[in-house]
Amino acid sequence: MPTSDWAAARLAAAADRIAPLAERHTAAVQPRLERVLAAFAAERVGVHHFASVSGYGHGDQGRDVLDRVFARVLQAEAAAVRLQFVSGTHAIAAALFGVLRPGDRLLALTGRPYDTLEEVIGLRGSGQGSLADFGIAYDELDLTPQGRVDRQGLETALATPTRMVLIQRSCGYSWRPSLSVDEIGELVDRVKRRQPGCLVFVDNCYGELVQSAEPTAVGADLIAGSLIKNLGGTIAPTGGYVAGRRELVERACCRLTAPGIGSEGGTSFDLNRLLFQGLFLAPQMVAEALICSELVAQVFDDFGFRTHPAPGSERSDVIQAVRLGSASLLKLLCRAFQAASPVGSYLDPVPAPMPGYASELVMAGGTFIDGSTSEFSADAPLREPYVLYTQGGTHRAHARLALERALTALAESGHRPPD
Repeated sequence: MPTSDWAAARLAAAADRIAPLAERHTAAVQPRLERVLAAFAAERVGVHHFASVSGYGHGDQGRDVLDRVFARVLQAEAAAVRLQFVSGTHAIAAALFGVLRPGDRLLALTGRPYDTLEEVIGLRGSGQGSLADFGIAYDELDLTPQGRVDRQGLETALATPTRMVLIQRSCGYSWRPSLSVDEIGELVDRVKRRQPGCLVFVDNCYGELVQSAEPTAVGADLIAGSLIKNLGGTIAPTGGYVAGRRELVERACCRLTAPGIGSEGGTSFDLNRLLFQGLFLAPQMVAEALICSELVAQVFDDFGFRTHPAPGSERSDVIQAVRLGSASLLKLLCRAFQAASPVGSYLDPVPAPMPGYASELVMAGGTFIDGSTSEFSADAPLREPYVLYTQGGTHRAHARLALERALTALAESGHRPPD
């Protein structure tokens, strides 16, 4: 059978197998969208909220209404949505530095945090103003061999006074299950029983609108994330958010701007419409991203590669991991995905250093928004066991086209199994 026909046949078979999962994700769009529409209606969003104030941004009605809409959608007391956040890492860092003080202790419950937080905490680098530089103690709880939070170890770890625990909802660049909102709620209960004054902060990146509730609905004190992931609906040009208890959100904003200015400053550059519209589109875009992840999982599982989550497993974020075990295969697949991108399809992704990362990264990201993981993309740190991470996807047809190129590339490189 010709390679192109073989690839098309495998994709068709995989699409048939995930059809019930696709239907389930599609059915979840309506209740998520109902929550978004209810927030828009409650805050009486109108066209006058699309404009913003220049300069300092004082009295920006569109920005203030957007904050309240996001707070309702995220089931939080307050939220701050700002284009001045350059990434999810920046929003998380503002939250950490805004709340923690010298002498406080930060405890990570989900093992080593995502690579870009290592220098924020002070695990790598020095002299740049990390948490460690400001005298904030840090500890982390190793995951169990199954990649789960160590409940027994948590009790021991919380015997020491702790100002804040950090929960990373998504797997990030680690081979572990992402945490469901129910699991986060159970961890919040454990922490609060042991230390009632300890704050629970959740890195919510990649997880928004994947499940019916957000971590703030189950007791998390503060969450943060990026607008070029789920909540931007693939059209937010940049930005991030913090949400949770009002006084904690304000502290994060004081770190973003300055004490005394906090959430009252920062223009929206007349881009509010894109942020409102991106949020409106987000339930549909998240569902499509999940369907794309299901398809990736099924295709590579059929091919014999280990996948995480496995096909049909519960999902709490939009990331799909595929363990390739080979640097050459990783680069081969990123090259194939890049060739199927709408932007920069002619580029050849090669491993390169990236700001904030310990390892070189190879990245297929031919997206309209630079670095957007709401759009279909794939990347990986160039280190063993050479795991490819795909995420996003505005429509499942794009994932099928990209996967067809990937399967063809695998076959042409000698990795085609017998028919």
